[in-house]
Amino acid sequence: MSAQFPETDDERRREKAAALPEDDVVGILLRQHARIKDLFGEVRGAEGARKQDAFNELRGLLAVHETAEEMIVRPAAKDTAGEDEARARNAEEREANKVLAELEKMDLSSQDFDVRFARFQQDVLAHAGREEAEEFPALETGCTPEQRQTMGRRLLTAEKAAPTHPHPTAAGSPALQWTLGPFASLLDRARDALGSQP
Repeated sequence: MSAQFPETDDERRREKAAALPEDDVVGILLRQHARIKDLFGEVRGAEGARKQDAFNELRGLLAVHETAEEMIVRPAAKDTAGEDEARARNAEEREANKVLAELEKMDLSSQDFDVRFARFQQDVLAHAGREEAEEFPALETGCTPEQRQTMGRRLLTAEKAAPTHPHPTAAGSPALQWTLGPFASLLDRARDALGSQP
């Protein structure tokens, strides 16, 4: 699949996800990739409070999605797709986490935000495209359907306990995600409940 996410890939991605069991890790990730792409469009097309709400949803989804991938998917991908593939995806996620932390602190109504956000969107969608072209097929051929469903359930559980804001210190490191993630998650979820900004 193209790293640019053309519309035909969107349709194919949604069809493939719909054909997989609900708890299959690849299906879950494909559905999340589709939602992430939708949210990028919502942020770019909105203003004011609507833009902030869409960005908050995108930020939260990216934070839990990437954390859970690093904790659950990446160790399996290391075995199925190879260590270089897993390392490359972790490095991309580490960089994306840094940029997301910067975006979170910016004025969403500024032109600087829009320019930085557009570059971030390109990078994140290219990253997702590489996962779909390299990592996911390796998981599908290297893991049984039962293993992928177990991974899917573990991924969803990890997402429930994952941080909802970017934490560049732990990003890209499965070991740090397991160690620091639960503490960061508690702080993030308290901050979210109180409605406070970074």
